[in-house]
Amino acid sequence: MRGLEGKVAIVPGGATKIGAAIVKAFQAAGTKVMVADINAEAGATLVGDGVAFKETDLRDDAQIAALVEATKAEFGRIDFLVNVACSYLDNGAASTRAEWLESLDVNIVGSVMLMQAAREELASNGGAIVNFGSISARVAQTGRWLYPVSKAAILQLTRNQAMDLAGDGIRVNAVSPGWTWSNIMDELTGGNREKTDSVAAPFHLLKRTGHPEEVASAVLFLCSDEAGFITGTDIRVDGGYTAMGPERAEPAIPLLMD
Repeated sequence: MRGLEGKVAIVPGGATKIGAAIVKAFQAAGTKVMVADINAEAGATLVGDGVAFKETDLRDDAQIAALVEATKAEFGRIDFLVNVACSYLDNGAASTRAEWLESLDVNIVGSVMLMQAAREELASNGGAIVNFGSISARVAQTGRWLYPVSKAAILQLTRNQAMDLAGDGIRVNAVSPGWTWSNIMDELTGGNREKTDSVAAPFHLLKRTGHPEEVASAVLFLCSDEAGFITGTDIRVDGGYTAMGPERAEPAIPLLMD
């Protein structure tokens, strides 16, 4: 895709399965990447050939500022922000105030603070931001409140950012993955991808979970020149999940652990 080579991306949450796929896709396209994550061990494995790592907690404004400065020092510019990092903390109706604030701080506020810190660089380079929504933003899911509500807020944030940053030449879009082979699914099933696909099949027209690389392709498209007239929108990389609807009323997550 045009417009990626020689550019620089910051990827918070880049040490996850989906985040790492995005990092590798950028790397293959000639984009330099600063991976930001609280998981220093996993983040360090990605370093090399145009990829650097900065341990960063998005709940800390000083660490966000240090991330931006480290990226400029390492690569000289910032063109893209890809906000993969999120919290899966969710106790549904029983979630405490502290849990609500934790979820919103990681899933929404941290990315906004990063945008503020990097805004000048993004504006000077005609940059792009890609936020991460989810299929969970559009449907009710049994026992889940914090994650879906924060993801729905991200989609509204994307529209608001697109409007207010357009004058700076910054495009802002989102991707909303369906069930995708990710860290949490790996952990819940003990690494059983076949089982994960079988549980996901009834919810997706394509009868499987998505590959992290499929999400990465959508992210790179939104950052590329091919998406130069696209802002304020959301690409659903969901295997037909939201086209099918509605989700059944029984919880699905426990099926991964049986």
